[in-house]
Amino acid sequence: MAKILVAEDEEKINELICKNLQLVGHKVESALNGEIALSLIENNDYDLALLDVMMPGLSGFEIAQKKQKDVPIIFVTAKDGLSSRLSGLNLGADDYITKPFEILELIARVKAVLRRTHKQETSFQLGDVLVEFDVHRVRKNGEDITLTPKEFELLETLVVNRNLALSRDKLLDLIWGYDFDGDIRTVDVHIQRLRSKLELKNEIATVYKLGYRLNA
Repeated sequence: MAKILVAEDEEKINELICKNLQLVGHKVESALNGEIALSLIENNDYDLALLDVMMPGLSGFEIAQKKQKDVPIIFVTAKDGLSSRLSGLNLGADDYITKPFEILELIARVKAVLRRTHKQETSFQLGDVLVEFDVHRVRKNGEDITLTPKEFELLETLVVNRNLALSRDKLLDLIWGYDFDGDIRTVDVHIQRLRSKLELKNEIATVYKLGYRLNA
């Protein structure tokens, strides 16, 4: 679990980002203008700050220039021009994501930055199941459970996006890739194997007419 600041002046977008980051296990604080965001950064220890580029008070770029704390930054903005991207990256940003974006994309970007800065969780416990990401190991009641590489990747994706509904198509893209020409039932087969091996029938829930969700 990481401690993340969300600085975004559009309340609905701010709430949406905060809610989904909390659902996947992060501790989140928010700011609706740049001055509050800068104050929060200077007076707290965050693992990551999501900064909207255009905010009242101070822009995301100005916050990046003025801050004294060394905190990783992802700029979130509607400005998708190359010059704006370069400006953000030149200010030391770890990533830059443009609106509109999919929540799963944002969560993936957050995960990537946390992994690079060694703030990502290295293990996850769900009941008697322990998932150790760094060594690709899964244990149940202290006993090793053998998973195929795809099964482990599917489990990790469910864990990272826990409490979020993931469509079969999205899981197929994330795990098998866009150029996979197999049947979408491949996802169902691997889900059933995970449920059986880990005895997580209730935890890995079917979302009617969509896909699956790990309830955690």
